[in-house]
Amino acid sequence: MSIGIISALHEELAMVLADMDQRRCVRAGGRDFWHGQLGGQEVVAVLSRIGKVSAASTATLLASRFEVGAMLFTGVAGGLAPVARRGDIVVARQFVQHDFDASPLFPRHEIPLYGKARFATDLGWSSRLEAAARRCADELPRLAASDHLSKHGLTSIQVHHGLILSGDRFIAQPTEVQGLLREHPDALVVEMEGCAVAQVCEDFGIPFAAVRVVSDRADSEAPSDFTSFVGDVGALYSSLIVRYALEGITKRMSGSIETG
Repeated sequence: MSIGIISALHEELAMVLADMDQRRCVRAGGRDFWHGQLGGQEVVAVLSRIGKVSAASTATLLASRFEVGAMLFTGVAGGLAPVARRGDIVVARQFVQHDFDASPLFPRHEIPLYGKARFATDLGWSSRLEAAARRCADELPRLAASDHLSKHGLTSIQVHHGLILSGDRFIAQPTEVQGLLREHPDALVVEMEGCAVAQVCEDFGIPFAAVRVVSDRADSEAPSDFTSFVGDVGALYSSLIVRYALEGITKRMSGSIETG
């Protein structure tokens, strides 16, 4: 069974596609779904486009038409918590739609008829992504020799896991960051797609995990930081983390066969 790989931007998905073997395209729902192999696994990679509706539509197609066995989302995000610095990697453990509000009928942020505001990711897949992210962090001295990384001044990166916020707004003001942290003090980063995919995956019973590279600090410098960072660093780390996570599965499977 294939694994679905989703990104919101062309730059985030470009290197993933370049790494795929035996690639072929199927057009559905106005999107190109690329079948192939990556890290020894069958995958279907797709550009969701930006925002929760686009992400949910894409995830629904992956689940219903392509019948993937798991979904991974990779891309960049804006840092909220002080510990989430530019260049750091964040693996999601939970998602919240920070702009969803059906009060007073339901508590703020709670999704009606689900009885909760937070959607958890799959622990096994999240652990694989985190191990792959730490491998990338360990390789930074070698990777930093490239012009793409050196111009952003990355000398060390940290890997975090925890809460990611999703909403249909590009956060670029300190007052917005402060407001989000008041409501969600444990939030690490903010983006525009993850919780929508998490909700679809829960509906279909499909494991879901997500990893984000911090591209900016969600402040007034965010637009310029985001634009230059996503193509240089976000794309590289997205492709490496996904490939390492999939290779890890292949190695474990091979090991169990050899010892079985």
